[in-house]
Parts: sequence; C-alpha cells; structure tokens
Amino acid sequence: MTRPLKKSETIEIRLPYPTKLAFMARCRDEGRSASEALRGFIDGELAGRAAPSAHPLRMRLAIGALVAAALGAVALPSLAHTNQRAAFDCLARDRAAISAADFARLDADHDGRVSYAEFQAACAK
Repeated sequence: MTRPLKKSETIEIRLPYPTKLAFMARCRDEGRSASEALRGFIDGELAGRAAPSAHPLRMRLAIGALVAAALGAVALPSLAHTNQRAAFDCLARDRAAISAADFARLDADHDGRVSYAEFQAACAK
C-alpha cells in the first residue's frame, strides 16, 4: 500500500544556532523566505546545475557568513560561562578558601547540602 502524496512535504535540518541566524538574516536581506532559498537550492541540485545563490559574489558572501557564524559559535561558549572568580568569592567570605562555616551559611534549609537555589540566593546578596 502506498502513501498518498501530500501537497507539500517538510525536511528538518539541524544547524548551529549562529549559522541559522546568519542564514535567516541573509534571506531577509534578499527579500525571500528561508523556504524559498532552500527550494531554489534543491531545485538547482536536482536539475544538475548550481543553485541560484552560487553566483560568485553571493558565494563569497555565503562563505563569509559561514565563517562569521563559525567564529561566533567558537566565541559563544566563553560568553556563556559565568565568572568563576566571582562565584568563588561569593562562596568564600575571606576570598582565600571555602570553609565549613561558608557552607553552613549557604545551607539555608540546614539539610547538609547546598542546592543551586541556595547558592544563587547567597550570591545575590
């Protein structure tokens, strides 16, 4: 039994978030949707010719956007990490070492453990 054809199908692709942002911005700048750009590429591949966006200037721009996205992807993890020294200083009152008294101060519910919520509350002060 064959499946009836749909009016249209979908394809899901996974991209790094910075690449997606760069692609969406490029499509917006060119006044077309992402679907239109991808359909044009697919149609070009199926026809055995280069995609419409393979024009030399467009190709250079696309390569530049991908390089920028890759550099952004490298930079993002370092921006996502909190300042470790600030977190340590929040825990260690004397800023030299974390003592048992520091842990006791952080353990607001006195269960012998410091939860992330307790850590956040103590460092927000």
